[in-house]
Amino acid sequence: MTDELLQHFFAPKGVAVIGASQDPNKLGYGLARNILQGNYPGAVHLVNPKGGMLLGKAFYRSVLDVPDPVDLAVILIPAPAIPNVLRECGRRGIPAAIISSGGFRETGEAGAALERECAEIAHEFGIRLIGPNCVGVVETHLPLNTTFLSPPGPPAGEIAYISQSGAICASVVDWARGQGFGLSRLVSLGNQVDLKEADFLVPVAKDPFTRVLTLYLENVYNGRHFVEQAIKVSPQKPILAIKVGRFQSGQKAAASHTGALAGKDAAYEAAFRRAGVIRAETIEELFDWARTLAWCPPPAGRGVAVLTNAGGPGVTAADAVEMNGLHMANLSQETMAALRKILPPAANVTNPIDLLGTGSPEQYVECLKILLADDEVHSVLVILLPPPMYSAGAVANALIPVIHNATKPVVITLMGELMIQEAVQHCRANRIPEYRFPERAASALAVLARRAEYLANSKDELLAFHDVNQELAQRLLTGAKPRLDSEGWLPQDVANALLQAYHIPTPGVRLVHSAEEAVEAARQAGLERLPHGIALKIDSPDILHKSDVGGVLLNLRSPEAILQGYQQIIQNARAAYPEATINGVFVQPMIPPGQEVIMGVVRDAQFGPLVMFGSGGVEVEGLKDVAFALAPLTQQEAEYLLENTWAGRKLKGFRNLPAADRLAVIQALARLAQMAMDIPEIAEIEINPLRALPQGQGVYALDVRARLAVASAG
Repeated sequence: MTDELLQHFFAPKGVAVIGASQDPNKLGYGLARNILQGNYPGAVHLVNPKGGMLLGKAFYRSVLDVPDPVDLAVILIPAPAIPNVLRECGRRGIPAAIISSGGFRETGEAGAALERECAEIAHEFGIRLIGPNCVGVVETHLPLNTTFLSPPGPPAGEIAYISQSGAICASVVDWARGQGFGLSRLVSLGNQVDLKEADFLVPVAKDPFTRVLTLYLENVYNGRHFVEQAIKVSPQKPILAIKVGRFQSGQKAAASHTGALAGKDAAYEAAFRRAGVIRAETIEELFDWARTLAWCPPPAGRGVAVLTNAGGPGVTAADAVEMNGLHMANLSQETMAALRKILPPAANVTNPIDLLGTGSPEQYVECLKILLADDEVHSVLVILLPPPMYSAGAVANALIPVIHNATKPVVITLMGELMIQEAVQHCRANRIPEYRFPERAASALAVLARRAEYLANSKDELLAFHDVNQELAQRLLTGAKPRLDSEGWLPQDVANALLQAYHIPTPGVRLVHSAEEAVEAARQAGLERLPHGIALKIDSPDILHKSDVGGVLLNLRSPEAILQGYQQIIQNARAAYPEATINGVFVQPMIPPGQEVIMGVVRDAQFGPLVMFGSGGVEVEGLKDVAFALAPLTQQEAEYLLENTWAGRKLKGFRNLPAADRLAVIQALARLAQMAMDIPEIAEIEINPLRALPQGQGVYALDVRARLAVASAG
């Protein structure tokens, strides 16, 4: 599909309105009215088998009768009649259609069958579809309004809005008018029988009027495709998204720690971060941020100056700045001296700068110029309460030329309601972001900083290793399939060999079936030379948490201890799980002390392999010190996993804890992610713990579990 094909939705030469009505109480009337009265410059053809007239235009009885040009059909008729009309659109050669009608899969199985029939017809004739069950499309700069919403439509602007909710489209249009910002394009996706949210990212971003893309998402149909398309757009134009339904359980928890902790929302967070999509928590926040990104230049850093005419709001703003990950700029002595020259002695010239209630328009202007000239100030948050001696409108009007000429972002908090309305109108008319409270303004500045940092680091390379033996790994899996349990878990020896094929170090491990075999295996491993002895671990597909049942013994240094330990482990396992299948006991050399972490990969249904990293050991699910990223990993994503967990941060050393081999941890993490990408059969794999030795000494995977997809296992 080419981007040009989708232009039939945004810049058609002619539109056929199928279901136009003369009745003002019907949606078909509103749809036809919006196109006819919206100054659309192309041809409009109204279609209704009953005939009639509307706003001076005669109705055609069939779409087959409409003359050229017509490259977009907007269909708003009862759902059962749509398949036949869609066939007529195909025979007429119309390449694009919007099905606004409801009555499809949202109503049950009969509606779903009707929806599938429409998809098949569209595919047969090469028609691209938006909907069904949608509001339509708006292109404000052409202009074209194919919705049935009450007029007026959204004002023309720079923010595109793509939504999986038609009802919220209606409220956003009205809210945009009331809040003083405009939309460039609006796309209501409906049931997405054909075109999905990802299909519109690149075409909408190519629109020269669009400066920011905003998304309302309830789900993503093809996660990897969405990420691929968003990655193409994000370096050029910011994408903001709100994803609802985040607290619903989206998948059955898997049997590993990784699977249990990887909720569906973790996958969306990871996908958005990889794609450069900025996630908002609320719709208000979505458009707060969108306005700032559309209207402000990016900052060079996170230093903020606050300029206010009241002390309390200034302190509130300072807290909000820090809370949003920014910092209050340290003003230079020259800046503070310049401020003192124009402000009364009682004014505060340290950040936040308090002009006092007597602050005049001229003082606001001069102070803002001084702050913008300070190299430590990367952005400015201006707070304006209604001044007792001047109008808020006068102050705002005086600030506008300075803000427009600035190369640094400036946002304004106008605190109040009735007495600030003139100032509000001045700001909105001049594309200056204004907010009612400092917290919202600080949040918007923080998003500007995030955007600037993303642009500085967007050329992040994937971590890829060419020394891995994928062919060997595939042979291991093929050979192990007869030995899989009912859930697809691999035998321990195969899981260890799998890691070795990807050069993730493991201690030598051997499965034994008697105490005497255990002693012999320990001797062959060099028991007398091992400073920390050997470990024994039960091997049973029915015992997930070995240490919880006494299934792990450590630091065994003598044959006698090993003989006794073997018997003890078997007894512990039998006592805890009398019906468990016990394959034997693993004998493994003990590795020197180090820091222990967990890493794993689980396959998300939407986004594919999802990598987890965090604090390992027996308390992983209790601590929940974990972070997630999409596989394969980039250097930046690997750093994110480490920097956003305590397990990763302390690898650099903490108090009396020496620094561990951080580079080796990152490499093991990236190799595990690469394995999951290379071998789609792997449903989940987890190393817990991975022991990181001191710097330069590497890592060891002390325990690994791997499961194949059940279909593959069968």
